[in-house]
Amino acid sequence: METPDRKRKRVGEPAEADASPLDGRKRSSSSRESGDSDSDTLTSHQATSSSAAGGGGPSPHHHRRLWVKDRSRDWWDRCNHPDFPEVEFRRAFRMGRATFEYLCEELGAAVAKEDTTLRAAIPVRQRVAVCISRLATGDPLRVVSKRFGLGISTCHKLVLEVCSAIRTVLMPKLLQWPDPTAAAAAARRFEVLSGIPNVVGSMYTTHIPIIAPKVSVAAYFNRRHTERNQKTSYSITVQGVVDPDGVFTDVCIGWPGSMPDEQVLEKSALYQRVIGGHLRNQWIVGGAGYPLMDWVLVPYTQKNLTWAQHAFNEKIGEVQRVAKEAFARLKGRWGYLQKRTEVKLQDLPVVLGACCVLHNICEMRKEELEPELCYELVDDEMLPENGLRSVSAMQARDTIAHNLLHHGLGGTAFL
Repeated sequence: METPDRKRKRVGEPAEADASPLDGRKRSSSSRESGDSDSDTLTSHQATSSSAAGGGGPSPHHHRRLWVKDRSRDWWDRCNHPDFPEVEFRRAFRMGRATFEYLCEELGAAVAKEDTTLRAAIPVRQRVAVCISRLATGDPLRVVSKRFGLGISTCHKLVLEVCSAIRTVLMPKLLQWPDPTAAAAAARRFEVLSGIPNVVGSMYTTHIPIIAPKVSVAAYFNRRHTERNQKTSYSITVQGVVDPDGVFTDVCIGWPGSMPDEQVLEKSALYQRVIGGHLRNQWIVGGAGYPLMDWVLVPYTQKNLTWAQHAFNEKIGEVQRVAKEAFARLKGRWGYLQKRTEVKLQDLPVVLGACCVLHNICEMRKEELEPELCYELVDDEMLPENGLRSVSAMQARDTIAHNLLHHGLGGTAFL
């Protein structure tokens, strides 16, 4: 982690300004910020020094002044003012002020720190704002640190602390599988959308770019992205199931980017719950990268489709689009997900999980996504080696396709 390099000053000498983050010089990883995350205010602490043995030390009445680098907080002070324009606030944090206040209230107890004898703690609002700003813009930490008048390593620590609090405090409440009543309501809405009965969720898997890890490099190598972009790519996966509103009801985060969608699904907690009898007589709709199973409904992928099969693919595409558009809004709103990050691999699931929870909060509170933030997903689907794993599911899919065509629900796009 890059942090400014500081040198200890002698008594009476002026404080030396930090090296600029842009000057290209080597920086120490053990800056004063990493020792105390709340040390980023200018303070003058009067301390009486004891005499050294032999009388060589400073006199008992000599005062030593403790200096901490002075940084500008002008930008944050303006954002934090009640008169700051709502439009600019939304542009900076991808949410309205009311939603931001809700976050601060929910996370306050989990992220608040106590003042020390040397300085006041960073306020809850500023802690939350640092994290949201970093996730929203994806800007480098050096830019975020200048924006808030804090040290680089302090901002890094705040992002991880707030993301951890979001996962601990808000994820259990705001990202959960629907109960029977909510599942039935979702099924009705999906059926109105597509004509396909008993669908309780739409599933999609996306890739998040990462810097090449130091271990298991081959596992994270994304061959499909590398071939398409002509640039070596590494990634981790995020599998998510959403309801008709595009709100996540289940996520599986962190499996290496070389794994196809079907393998990620098999590794997920959702898969294990289904094996235990969690999902009965209900469908989750997935794309062509998933296998057809008793509970996963996917489009027909063979050539020379019948009219009924075309009709089915058209309508199941409407359900697939709900998940794909939800992931597009997730990546569009949180620019952090679009760029390779310096966060350690073991910390990424916490940060990405926090982004999914924040997505849910914005969707539930009807936060509009600005048109310029729209993001086009590019995730290649690989057909599974064994795409048909259930005879009963094949029969059920054929019956649904027949009904869609002959009940006039198949549309005409395939004709």
